[in-house]
Amino acid sequence: MATDRIISRREGAVGHIIFNNPDRHNAMSLEMWRDGATAIRDFCAAGDVRVIMLTGAGEKAFVAGADISKFGEERDSKAAVDEYNASVKDFQETLTHAPVPTIAKIGGYAIGGGLAIALCCDIRIASDDSRFAVPAAKLGLGYAAAGIERLMQIVGPSFAMEIFYTARQFDAAEALTMGLINRVMPRAELEAYCDDYAQRISGNAPLTIRAVKIAVNENLKAPADRNVALCAEQVAACFASQDYIEGRTAFMEKRKPVFTGK
Repeated sequence: MATDRIISRREGAVGHIIFNNPDRHNAMSLEMWRDGATAIRDFCAAGDVRVIMLTGAGEKAFVAGADISKFGEERDSKAAVDEYNASVKDFQETLTHAPVPTIAKIGGYAIGGGLAIALCCDIRIASDDSRFAVPAAKLGLGYAAAGIERLMQIVGPSFAMEIFYTARQFDAAEALTMGLINRVMPRAELEAYCDDYAQRISGNAPLTIRAVKIAVNENLKAPADRNVALCAEQVAACFASQDYIEGRTAFMEKRKPVFTGK
């Protein structure tokens, strides 16, 4: 599937979503938030997509925030602002709660809303020339607690405050130290590394991965809000699956397992 600003394509069991606005460092418009959420849902609904990888078009940016040039038409009234914010929230929640693993392949700038997109992914792999920032304090913007929660969960409260307080750009080495990203790769190696990483994940047992993702997301909630029974159901589904039999059989036969997600 392709639109003007969001491109989605498949390579086997891996779904790719490309933010395609390179002239504006892949800054997000209302259309892109909406189409991006649709692309994620389509991949999840396909049933045989095991990994979703998100990246930006061109060499300069993953996503450099919102497309300010569109604000005149997209945020010209309270109703329009509410509609825009609802679309952003829908995209972020759809990505965060996608039942399959998600990878942000970051090359260049991941700023503001672009960093928020990366934070909604399970894994973040960046080129060594990438830059990260939340410039809210330079713009006088207020951030609701929910907007800070995901960042704080990943890097901890002290680094989260440093990122917001300074509003400066952090390089890839600093981001790795913070735990903001999982890996840093030379720019020339980023694509091949991420493709191999996605293929490796897609070859593992989908039910096991799903159970882990659900457990992680539940454990990020307050204890009173955690659905322990849901986590137990996912574990039970793994042990009752054909994939569990296949995994044991392949191990005994010293071959690579072929998992079907059943």
